Amino acid sequence: MVDDALVIVLAGGAGERLYPLTQDRAKPAVYFGGPYRIIDFVLSNCINSGLRRIFIATQYKSLSLNRHIRMGWSIVSEELGEFIEILPPQKRVGEHWYLGTADAVYQNFYSILREHPRQVIVLAGDHVYKMDYSKMLRFHREQGADVTLATIEVPLAESKRFGIVRVDEHDRVVGFREKPHDPIPAPGTTDLALASMGIYVFELDTLREALEADATQETTHDFGRDIIPALIPRAKVCSYRFYDENKKAAKYWRDIGTLDAYFDASMDLVQVNPEFNMYDPEWPLRTYQPQSPPAKFVFAEPGGRCGQALDSIISPGCIVSGSRVSGSVLCPNVRVHSFCVIDQAILMPGVRVGRHARLRRVIVDRDVFIPRGACIGFNEEEDRRRHTVTQRGVVVVTRDAEPLIGDIDPEALRLESEADSRGQEQQGGVSREDSARARS
Repeated sequence: MVDDALVIVLAGGAGERLYPLTQDRAKPAVYFGGPYRIIDFVLSNCINSGLRRIFIATQYKSLSLNRHIRMGWSIVSEELGEFIEILPPQKRVGEHWYLGTADAVYQNFYSILREHPRQVIVLAGDHVYKMDYSKMLRFHREQGADVTLATIEVPLAESKRFGIVRVDEHDRVVGFREKPHDPIPAPGTTDLALASMGIYVFELDTLREALEADATQETTHDFGRDIIPALIPRAKVCSYRFYDENKKAAKYWRDIGTLDAYFDASMDLVQVNPEFNMYDPEWPLRTYQPQSPPAKFVFAEPGGRCGQALDSIISPGCIVSGSRVSGSVLCPNVRVHSFCVIDQAILMPGVRVGRHARLRRVIVDRDVFIPRGACIGFNEEEDRRRHTVTQRGVVVVTRDAEPLIGDIDPEALRLESEADSRGQEQQGGVSREDSARARS
């Protein structure tokens, strides 16, 4: 059933609200949940749904995203007509870059037509959720719809953050408003509204006609703001209620578009019973896995330093040497040197944490070196002077930052001196160069 459908994933967004994590990469390329990147979740949905003809439209700072797709998602058979292919901006229809989500598809419609699909599935590459798109495609065909959009129930109080859909008793869409202040409840409820998830199934001809008409008008060239409202009066637009493959009591769908939302979603993953289940063997989550050794925790000295991680996600290649990590997410190849305390932190790949550092409620960007004795997340005034700090006090540390160096506990210095006198500078597998840098 899915063989004659084509997917286009929109992955060109700049993700301004995730800055500075998006300073050097597109939002879908940001790491999430340890070894994964945000785009891995929608691509895993596609593969788990049997959809293997996938275009990915990129634009903003796409180098790391392109490399990730090339190295981690070459898993389909070209001989069987399958592909996961990147579509960079080509200015095929004009001298401008993508002007909106609809314009991104319009500019690549030549590539879509060459595949002769029956339906086109349009997805956002920056949301985290589990969904079997083949079920939505089946619903679309059974309804004889021209367009089907996925919807999820949200509290009326939160509806002003979404595009809200109004449906009749047969799930046909009869109205659509972007971020309304007076939303209409969904049928059968008084406190819930139907929000669009930015997931669309189009009949090929319907999509082509809508995009061509939109291209000639002065609009924002956006599916939610322009394409869908224009189609409702003259086409059969249906609403498909989101069926969550996450197998939890509450449906999970996150647009982790702000630093606070990103941090909260990451901290949920380290809970005993997280809302998002990454460990379901029936719904595998794929990504690029570098050839890294297993994670390692070293030193268990009585009354002294001890390498341990509690309620945390520790990715391959990490070494926690004589430090305590709690409630944190460590991406691949992180090194934490001795006598550190890491609490509620997200450490991106390649981060190095020098001895005696203390980190609390922080996000550390890729390949950042945290110097010896750094104190981040304990002095809000100093943090705001030196780093990006969110409204809720989460500190984001980048490579050009200069963290506050705090006082080191005398007892910790004594333990360090005793350890070094025993000739244990190797830090349990960390190179001598790293060890010297951590002590400097």
